[in-house]
Amino acid sequence: MKANVEIPYDAKHLANVRVNLSCVVRSVDLLTSALIKRVSEQEFLAYTLQALQLTDLTTLAGDDTDANVTRLCFRAAYPFADPVAHARLRGKVHTAAVCVYPTRVPDAYRALKALGMVGSIQIASVATGFPSGSYPLETRLQEIRYAVEQGATEIDIVIDRSLVLTGRWVELYDEIVAMRKACGETVHLKAILGIGECGTMVNVYKASMVAMMAGSDFIKTSTGKEAVNATLPVGLVMIRAIQKFYRLTGKKIGLKPAGGVRTVRDAIAWMIMIRETLGEEWLKPELFRFGASGLLDDIEKQYYTVSKRLGV
Repeated sequence: MKANVEIPYDAKHLANVRVNLSCVVRSVDLLTSALIKRVSEQEFLAYTLQALQLTDLTTLAGDDTDANVTRLCFRAAYPFADPVAHARLRGKVHTAAVCVYPTRVPDAYRALKALGMVGSIQIASVATGFPSGSYPLETRLQEIRYAVEQGATEIDIVIDRSLVLTGRWVELYDEIVAMRKACGETVHLKAILGIGECGTMVNVYKASMVAMMAGSDFIKTSTGKEAVNATLPVGLVMIRAIQKFYRLTGKKIGLKPAGGVRTVRDAIAWMIMIRETLGEEWLKPELFRFGASGLLDDIEKQYYTVSKRLGV
């Protein structure tokens, strides 16, 4: 998909926003609980592979090196250690992307090139003072430019939450527009809201709208470093913003829950909620991703267990 471009800031999209948290929680339960219980084992297996193909396999540790980024890329390309699953699925399924720090982008590019997977598996880089976003704008823009020059095809920016908490929406819009321009015309931008530090659900909705107006291709829940990360209720609030933006502009913006999605059952709940709200068309890597480091472990375990039980 083509990268998004900004539209003019319009304060009326932020006016009269109200979020009833108890209603949001109840809506999530109505959308997901009954359907999750009715998932058959065959459907569970299909969801497992779909979750794999929607995953940004991530390492964002202080001790990351060329070696563990190379291992990450190999696992993204060939996710199953089980010989039978590996033989059956080799070359057919892989993660959507790997996600690393800017200085590790060259390592990811070299590893994926050696595997023949450049272009098939995207290279996402966090940037803009991750995880706090509390750095001068120019240094944050330099991080983006550096990552793009090194081969990143997606940039996961982190917004400055102080702008959200103090209602400085125009300033937030201007910063994200500058980040959008630093990405260029082809690199996709995911805006990390850091929902656990946005204060209220109303702020989450408004930050989502501002990020989309400013040209974000995805809105993303969290850095994974906050006390509260991806929850279904906050995801539904962000989905409502995406729906509103789509009605206003005709533009489809993606969603990326990150942090807290650790099991296939967690992932299925998210996929069901997406299907029941945004529709099946959103359940593809261009419009929905999981940001995860541990989810792949459960995907591998569940695929092996369920496929063995089904005899496939």
